[in-house]
Amino acid sequence: AQGVLAVTDNSASLEGTELDEARGVAEHLGVKHEVVETHEMDRPEYRANTGDRCYHCRTELFETLFDIAGKRGIDCVAYGAIAEDLGDYRPGMAAAKEQGAIAPLLDARLTKQELRELARLAGIQVSEKPASACLASRLPIGTIVTPERLTRVDRAERALKALGFLQLRVRDHDDVARVELAPEELARAMEPELRGKLVDGVRAAGFRYVALDLEGYRTGSLNPARS
Repeated sequence: AQGVLAVTDNSASLEGTELDEARGVAEHLGVKHEVVETHEMDRPEYRANTGDRCYHCRTELFETLFDIAGKRGIDCVAYGAIAEDLGDYRPGMAAAKEQGAIAPLLDARLTKQELRELARLAGIQVSEKPASACLASRLPIGTIVTPERLTRVDRAERALKALGFLQLRVRDHDDVARVELAPEELARAMEPELRGKLVDGVRAAGFRYVALDLEGYRTGSLNPARS
């Protein structure tokens, strides 16, 4: 697409497979794609993780994006907020508004399901991919964000995906990994042979104990309103 530049931030909090998928989508759509690195980890407010971590992360991101836009003569910066984001705790959206970013999907009130359908019609392979969020969202409020913590969460989640689990989160509670799986996958996780592989994979990532959350996967389980 002429005049469009897709930018992906390859920071420490990005899941391992996300960058390749972003490149694939941009190539499929014929959009020029660039990868940048931001430095939110250098911001003490971000590392402190006191509840507004996303605000400081997004501030860093949008400052970087607007700098790129200014240098390239690009008129606006857009991001992918959707209708469901209005009903959750999203401090990053405040940073987007302050910086002047636009949210065309939100303006159109498009829902997640509608976007999946549009992606299917466009032939985008990741149209059915499970919901995703940055790795730092796996850390409880007040837990200091470090590259080491993000890396072990990423390794643990990759191990679970390699076992065939689709919708999941590994929440970092120091020595304990609290594993959230889709409710329909909980019974499978308790099969003796698979359970052993699950435990071994998460421990190999760097956790001492592995706990399976019987409430199952849900978005924002570590948000302040739910903690």
